[in-house]
Amino acid sequence: MSGTRAGGPSAAPAIPTGRSRRVRGRPLLHTSYAQDMALLDTRAKRVSAAALVLLALALSAVLTDPALEVLAAAYVLAIGAIGLNIVTGYAGQVSLGHAFFVAIGAYTAAALSGPPGGDTLGYGITEIWVWLPAAGLAAAAAGVLVAPLATRLRGLYLAIVTLGLVFLGEHVFKEWQELTGGVGVGREAAVPTLLGVRLDQDGAFGTREQQLYLLMLVLLVVFAVAARNLARSRVGRAFAAIRDRDIAAAVIGVPLTRYKVLAFGVSSFYAGCAGALLFTLSGYVEPGSFNLLLSVQFIAMVLIGGVATVSGAIAGALFLSLLQPLTRALPALVPVISGDTTQTPNVFQVETVLYGLLIVLFLIFEPRGLFGLWIRVRNYWKSWPFSY
Repeated sequence: MSGTRAGGPSAAPAIPTGRSRRVRGRPLLHTSYAQDMALLDTRAKRVSAAALVLLALALSAVLTDPALEVLAAAYVLAIGAIGLNIVTGYAGQVSLGHAFFVAIGAYTAAALSGPPGGDTLGYGITEIWVWLPAAGLAAAAAGVLVAPLATRLRGLYLAIVTLGLVFLGEHVFKEWQELTGGVGVGREAAVPTLLGVRLDQDGAFGTREQQLYLLMLVLLVVFAVAARNLARSRVGRAFAAIRDRDIAAAVIGVPLTRYKVLAFGVSSFYAGCAGALLFTLSGYVEPGSFNLLLSVQFIAMVLIGGVATVSGAIAGALFLSLLQPLTRALPALVPVISGDTTQTPNVFQVETVLYGLLIVLFLIFEPRGLFGLWIRVRNYWKSWPFSY
């Protein structure tokens, strides 16, 4: 009798189906490119991201208005830090001129939103969905114009060129009084109006600070998700190739000029939007705000938070923004330190020294920044108690 008995040695093993099927091997092992390139590739990341967003929303009902104003400013600075991280962290192009693009965005939004016929330039367009993209596009246009010059340079030479933008912009904005109002005078910032409802006044969603806080939180989530999607796309992989070795990237067919210009344009767009939003919190914008110190602050946010990570840029912005109220309280604790800018040492000088000190310490002891510290803690507990 030919054939084999059922259940014999050569019989094929039964394959469980339906709910009885068990997953064997490593449960977090990626078996496809789609899994590897997912925005949140593990359940833990999805749960933690949702929990952080819900916590941030809950803070609007728990914290006081001054605390919400500090956090709202931190969210806006995080948008600008993400933009700098795109050109510096992902694309590897050193830029010290971020304050210049922030200023372009701030004054574009202020001019579009300002009342027509006044002492300063204004067009009376207060809808945020008009002046916010316009501010980003104006800054992006400036970034695209500068990028062809910057693409011919690398390293220190590129840093010096972008540094010159800060001093050039500082001079132009101080002298262009029709747009900026002049030094010491300034002008009103953009008015955040959404579908006819002013968000800088108490309204249906709470107090002025609560509404602005929620607005900045929503925009931060949108910009962060967009940057993360850009980083995991074909464009982001081209940025990484240029950052790691631009000659090798050119050999494998990556057009260097195109992607460097794109990196500057996207980074400048983020900076312009951040500039447009930042001064809506105070309602006032002045030319002296866009100096070298502002560029250094953004660099500190990126380096302290973590280079080439969106979450690191957000963490760095939150860290420095929450550190500022502590430094501003130093004159009451240390009488030697003054709160007046005409005296030395003052609190602003202490902040500048502190930024530089933090940059040096993180570069020496933890080059990956706060994101690197989180990776260390996470890896320790993933292998605990077998930490070896």
